[in-house]
Amino acid sequence: MKVIQLYETFNVRFGVMIVGPTGAGKTTCYETLADTMTTMRERNHPNEVYQNVNVQVLNPKSISMGEMYGIVDQVSQDWFDGLASKIMRSAAQETDEDSWWVVFDGPVDALWIENMNTVLDDNMTLCLSNG
Repeated sequence: MKVIQLYETFNVRFGVMIVGPTGAGKTTCYETLADTMTTMRERNHPNEVYQNVNVQVLNPKSISMGEMYGIVDQVSQDWFDGLASKIMRSAAQETDEDSWWVVFDGPVDALWIENMNTVLDDNMTLCLSNG
């Protein structure tokens, strides 16, 4: 039932948050949906909603904000992309029909979730400190 609800949510939204206690099945839910959609595409299902799903998983609590989103070098003033910005930039440059899911699998924290507001709203743009 939860996998179907997630699928239906993805049909109307481009970004979602799955919340719940540890062990509730959040990871299993999105993995099951991704595997099912990929299998349906591989079996040439006529509905084009089903596409290959590429999943990139980050644990936002295991790295610093600079490592996740990017950082400005204080000496040179050069911008260095973080893991999330590199993954999102790479996915945005793909020209195939595959779906790209960037999953932040870890506890929600005000420090890292604030930057995600611009991705999850209607702008669909990751706004970072480098502009």
